[in-house]
Amino acid sequence: MTNKIEQLKNITEKYSTIISEIEKKIVGQKVILKNIMISLFSGGHSFLIGVPGLAKTLMVQTIAEVMDLDFKRIQFTPDLMPSDITGTEVIEENMTTGKRDFRFIKGPVFGNIILADEINRTPPKTQAALLEAMQEHQVTSTGETYLLDEPFFVLATQNPIEQEGTYPLPEAQLDRFMFQLIVGYPSFEEEKDIIRLTTVSQKTKLKKIITKEEILSIREFVQDIPVADHLIEYAVNIVKETRPQTTTDDNVKKYIKWGAGPRASQYLIIGAKTKAVLEGRPTPEISDVNYVASNVLRHRIILNFSAEAEGISVDNIVETLIKKYN
Repeated sequence: MTNKIEQLKNITEKYSTIISEIEKKIVGQKVILKNIMISLFSGGHSFLIGVPGLAKTLMVQTIAEVMDLDFKRIQFTPDLMPSDITGTEVIEENMTTGKRDFRFIKGPVFGNIILADEINRTPPKTQAALLEAMQEHQVTSTGETYLLDEPFFVLATQNPIEQEGTYPLPEAQLDRFMFQLIVGYPSFEEEKDIIRLTTVSQKTKLKKIITKEEILSIREFVQDIPVADHLIEYAVNIVKETRPQTTTDDNVKKYIKWGAGPRASQYLIIGAKTKAVLEGRPTPEISDVNYVASNVLRHRIILNFSAEAEGISVDNIVETLIKKYN
C-alpha cells in the first residue's frame, strides 16, 4: 500500500512539473492542456475543434518536447492518399546481388504524437487510413503488419468555421477519439501575455520531464486502480440515457437521433480514473465522471433536426442528464 501511495505522489508531482514546463511556451488553455493530459495518460486520442491561430499545433509540439515523444504532423488535404499516412512499398535493388526486393517505407503515422491537422479536409478513404492505427496501434501493408511505437497518440484538429470543400468524419472514425475538445479564445489578460511572449526574440529551451517508459507505467497504474460498482452503474446510466430507445428523459427523446455506445461508458470510467490519479487521489468519484462526460459524449451523440432548429447542443443535454442523476 505504501508503495502505491508513493507512486501516486510521484505521478502527481510529475504531472504538475509537466504542466509548469509547458506553460513556459503556452499561455492560457489550462483546461485544454489538462484534458489532453487526461486523454494521453488514459491511452486515448483527442479531437480538437477550434478556429485557426489558437496555437493548437504549438501546443502539441510543446507537449511532445516536454514528454520526450516523437512528434509527426500530417497536413490533411483533398489529394492526400492513405499511403501518404501509413507508408508505401518501394522496389529496392541490392547493389551486390542485383536482386530487386520490396521495402516498406514508414509513413508519418510511425511516431508517438501524431497531429492530424484539419482532418476533415481529406476524403473518407484517407481518413480511414488512421482507423487501424488508432484502434490497433498497427499498420498493415501488402499482408505485412507493422507495430507502431508506444505510446501512440493521435490529436486531430478541425476548423469549425470554413466547411467548403470538407468531408465530415465517419461516425466510426469519430468514435475512436476518446475526447472531443473545444478550443476557445484566450481571455483579455492571456492575449496580452501571448503578444508579449511572441513579439520578441525568444529562445525558450524546455526540459524533458518524463520518458516514454514512465508514461506507459502511469497508464498501467491507472488501469490497476479500483472503481466502485456504484460509479460504474452511474457511468452506464448516463450513457444509457443518451439513447432514445432506452431513455426516460423527454429531452433525449425529443432531440437525439442516436445515442452513445458502450465505448463511451469505458471512456467515462478510464477518464475519471486518470483525472483522479493526476490530482493525487487513489480512486475516482462521481465528480470525476461528470468532469469528463461532455468531452466523451460530445461527438458520440447525433442530434436531430429539432435540436439544431432550437439551438440545443449535446453539452446542454449532458448537463441535464448529470443534474438528473445527482
